[in-house]
This record gives sequence, C-alpha cells and structure tokens, in this order.
Amino acid sequence: MLLKTFGWSFAVTALGLVAAAFYGGWTAFGIVAILAVLEISLSFDNAVVNAGILKKMNAFWQKIFLTVGVLIAVFGMRLVFPVVIVAISAKMGPIEAVDLALNNKDRYQQLVTDAHPAIAAFGGMFLLMIFLDFIFEDRDIQWLRWIERPLAKLGKVDMLSVCIALIVLLITSFTFATHAHQHGGAHVDKAQTVLIAGIAGLITYMVVGGLSGYFEDKLEADEEREHEEEEEAARTGRQKPAIVLAGQAAFFMFLYLEVLDASFSFDGVIGAFAITNDIVLMALGLGIGAMYVRSLTVYLVRQGTLDDYVYLEHGAHYAIGALAVILMVTIQHEINEVVTGLVGVVLIAASFLSSVRRNRALAAAGEGSDEKAEVSSGV
Repeated sequence: MLLKTFGWSFAVTALGLVAAAFYGGWTAFGIVAILAVLEISLSFDNAVVNAGILKKMNAFWQKIFLTVGVLIAVFGMRLVFPVVIVAISAKMGPIEAVDLALNNKDRYQQLVTDAHPAIAAFGGMFLLMIFLDFIFEDRDIQWLRWIERPLAKLGKVDMLSVCIALIVLLITSFTFATHAHQHGGAHVDKAQTVLIAGIAGLITYMVVGGLSGYFEDKLEADEEREHEEEEEAARTGRQKPAIVLAGQAAFFMFLYLEVLDASFSFDGVIGAFAITNDIVLMALGLGIGAMYVRSLTVYLVRQGTLDDYVYLEHGAHYAIGALAVILMVTIQHEINEVVTGLVGVVLIAASFLSSVRRNRALAAAGEGSDEKAEVSSGV
C-alpha cells in the first residue's frame, strides 16, 4: 500500500536528485534535498485539506489528481509560475523571462521579490476565505469548542466571512500605503496593487469554490434520486438511467483543488529564494516536495485517516488561517520560512493528539457512552 501510493514520489525523488547532481554537483544535490523538505513541511496542511476534498471523488478523479494535477503543480506552479510573474511584472516576453531566469539570476530574483506583495495578497485572501468559511460553519464535531461554538453562531450572518476578509484586505493595503508614505511614498502605488490582487483572490475563491459547492450539492441530490431510482428499478425490473453529473462535480472540485494548491505553493516558491535563485534547482526541489504532498493526500484518503482522527481537518484549517495571516504580513515584513512551517506542523500535531485522546476516551467509555466521551474529550 505504501509503495503503491508513494512509488511515483520515490521515483521522482531519485531522478530529481540525480539530475541535480549532474547539473551542479553535490552542492546542487544538497540544495534540492533542502528545498524538497521545505516544501513538504510548508504544505503538510495542504495535504490534509486536499484529502478532505479528494475523498469525495471516485478512483478515476483521484488518478487525475495524481497525474494531470501533478503536472500542473510541479511544472505549472513551481516552474512556469515564477517565470510568468517576472514576465508580467517586468513587462517582458516569456522567452526573455526564461533567459533572465537562466542567465541573470540576481535580477530574476529581484523581480520575483518585487512581485511578492501581489502574490501574497492574492494567496492570502484565498486561504483566508477557506479558513473563515470553515470556522463559521456549524459542525457536529468541534475541536476548540470555546472558539468554534460562538463563531458558528456568528456564521449564521450572511456574507460575514466575505466582510471580514475585505476588512483585513483594506487594513493591509492601508497599512502598506501608510508605511510607504512614511518612507517617501516610493511604493504607494503598490498599495493599490495589493488591493486589486486581494480582491482577485477573493473573487477566484468565490467563483471556483461556489461552482464546486454548487455541483457538489447537485451531486448529493442526484445520488439521493439515483438511490430512489434503484429501488424503483428493483420493483419494476426496468433499467435506471445513467447519472453523468458526478463528472461535472468532480471536475470543479478538481479545479478548486488546483487553485488551492496554487495558493499554498506561493509561500514555498517565495521562500525558496532564501535558499537559491537558480530556477532549475528550485523546480527540482519544490517539484519533489509537491509529489510527496500529493501522495500523502491520496494516502490519507485511502487509509481513512480523516475519519479516524476527526480533529486533523480542524488543525489543518487553523494552519491555513495562520498561513493566510503570515502571507498578508509578509507584504511588508519578512518572516522566516521556518516559522511558517512550524506553525502548521504544531497545529496539526496538536489536532492529531486531541484526536487520539478522543478515540481513547470513546473506547474507554464504550459504545453506549459515545456522546458523553466525545464531550469530555474536546479541547
């Protein structure tokens, strides 16, 4: 099971490290290994959230996620995306941007760094909306009850998450503009860039998330109708009509997953420049890490880990909220990638331990006292 799920990741790791050694010797080998670990540590929460979505898909779409999705993640976000950012920000053609990335690495790194405010605002707003929509939803299972219960009540207010996200964006852009003005106003125009990029992130979330949610709801309704038709067919002996909506629902959920992965990868791509400005080594290292994140996602789904450890999804969403705040803060202030990675790891580890305690309490209380044990095991 382990080899079947992680087989491609192991293979890509071997090929990537060998390619790095041929490209730049043992130094390049070490850099790629470090970048792979960085990507995995920063994106573990991504795998947990992905698993919560992927478990709703059938085996075919899970395979698409591991094939087409990997190509998008590895080559699209880790290789093409930084070049596109440079091409747009520097107003140059893609060929010139590639030439710059390969032959003038310092200038390339500077251009990507200059584009960071827009990238962080877009990704930060997208991730913030994911966190807010999760935390404002009334759930049967709650982890940090003293926070989640009152917030679930507040969540009954329509569009509250959108309002809060916009307030955060306005405060962020205003703070950025004020700071720039105090330093001579050289970057006041970037406050507008942050505002526009943040609104674009919000719109992207609402469009993609809305479509996936719409088709998911239709899928659930059709599954219910399909069950009724199966019962009817059993009574009458007639063949029931085929259901095709699952493909649409899975496609939009897949699209949502890819946008989600893109938002998660921003901090990894930007953080990689602290280690190297060589785009080839960056693509190799982050690509290896992205493979493991995807394999881990599928592993969590097939093992039913999220069903066994019910607070893991909560911990991952809190980590998303922390990452969203960190991204917004990095628009103006530098934050070490180690801090970003540790925040996510600590939150997920805490949610895992809480899940273990809950399972032990349920087992000790026995089946007849499940509800009482669940109450007593909450944080």
